[in-house]
Amino acid sequence: MAAAVGLFLAATGVVTLTSPQAVAATCTAGTTSDFNGDGVGDTVVGDPGATVNGAKKAGLVRVVLGGGKGVSEISQATTGMPAAPETGDGFGTAVASYDADGDGCSDLVVGTPYEDVLKDGKNLVDAGAIYVIHGTPTGIGAGSRIEGYSQAGFNPTSGTEAYDWFGYSLKAGTTASGTPYLVIGVPGEGVTVSGKTYAHAGCVEYAQGTTKLAVSQDSAGVPGVPEEDDRFGYSLAGTNRYFAVGTPGEAIGDQHFAGGVAVFSHTLANGMPTPLLGLDQDSSGIPGVAESGDGFGTSISMTGYRPSDQTYNSDVLLAIGMPGEDVGTLADAGGVAVVRIQPSGAYSLVTAMDGSTADLEGDAVAGDFMGQRVAIANTDASVVTTSANVRLAVGEPGKDTATVKDAGAVHIFRPLDAAIGAADKELTRGSGLPGTATTRDYTGLALVAGGTNLYVGIPYSKESATNKGVLYVRPWTDVDGTTNTGTTTYQPGANGLPDAGSTFGVIG
Repeated sequence: MAAAVGLFLAATGVVTLTSPQAVAATCTAGTTSDFNGDGVGDTVVGDPGATVNGAKKAGLVRVVLGGGKGVSEISQATTGMPAAPETGDGFGTAVASYDADGDGCSDLVVGTPYEDVLKDGKNLVDAGAIYVIHGTPTGIGAGSRIEGYSQAGFNPTSGTEAYDWFGYSLKAGTTASGTPYLVIGVPGEGVTVSGKTYAHAGCVEYAQGTTKLAVSQDSAGVPGVPEEDDRFGYSLAGTNRYFAVGTPGEAIGDQHFAGGVAVFSHTLANGMPTPLLGLDQDSSGIPGVAESGDGFGTSISMTGYRPSDQTYNSDVLLAIGMPGEDVGTLADAGGVAVVRIQPSGAYSLVTAMDGSTADLEGDAVAGDFMGQRVAIANTDASVVTTSANVRLAVGEPGKDTATVKDAGAVHIFRPLDAAIGAADKELTRGSGLPGTATTRDYTGLALVAGGTNLYVGIPYSKESATNKGVLYVRPWTDVDGTTNTGTTTYQPGANGLPDAGSTFGVIG
């Protein structure tokens, strides 16, 4: 029970999200994840299953500072934390970074959705918490300013209840106007409508500047209506102009857990981000039909799109995973759709695929769960968007190799190609990725697509005797085959990382 957390959070408001110009810089503004402000990107890796001070699955996060400047290990045992590590907290289930206070150093946000919170003498199991660890010119971790929040602490107009899972997902960044924003998924939130509470309908907490509010399917203009087990906020994606919320439990008609996605603009109207559209497999132009268990929106990812008639990325590409999609008689083979969205909310299908799509590497197989994780990136946002500069990585964690069951794979696409199978490739350990594929690695469960690199985390890696997980960072040019720079491997016990943990490799 995290009594100290509950008491601390109940008295605390959200960290002020000021514009970058509002605070005198003490760091040199660098990349999105630059916690010491030296202009060199840093790498964040979560390990929510790690044992900390004897507490199993309390969780921890490691920050690898760029330029060989060291590794910081952050957990609820870190000096300055308003909480202690406890069994099952899951610190590091979600991570995000942005410059919350505008000082030029990125700040780390860590989701801890299974944190118990004490409220009015009652222990609220798995209510959830987040922690904001501020970067400094000398690094991040012990010595950083650290703030912790329950849902009610983050937004005093919201409540804190058991099994809310506040912090299950996170998305942070800066809007096109230069204001920091933070979106926090609360997929277990119960939403009350006309006196009836729908358990696990879900919501998100949204902060931009001085605006803080909860957004659910009961909010004005948001597509859909709250229903039990919708899980609104299970997945999040965003850019400087848009963000999206996955609702994989959404019922479409009588098809439960068919899934859906809601898309918003960061433009505030009446103090709320602007709802633009809702998508599901019954939406016009979206392939397939909504069926029970499809899980449309289980994973989502966004990247900017610049049309030829614009000088900036006015539009967005949204990738949507549906890992429970059946392909013919093959249950849970999975699939993916990519949609282009314009500022008006108009959308068009860019591409869609599953394992049976013509010319794709591999075949559709039951239990592949293609789309369990998706990650899309524009590798050159300074030019008109074409097939040459957009890449999509799709996780297939249930994929078997010729000799290994559930080894998993990452499928790479150029989603703007006229023929989606023209240049696709599957990456597995030992073929496109380092290491050796082993049973139940579930490669493809953790993916992030940056502008320069593809990040593949394998938190359930069974390759080594330690079985503590691994993260591979591979340049897109290496993935394409135009360079042979080499893959950077992060693993507990190697290259300066402490030899501790359990599920190292949770990212994004």
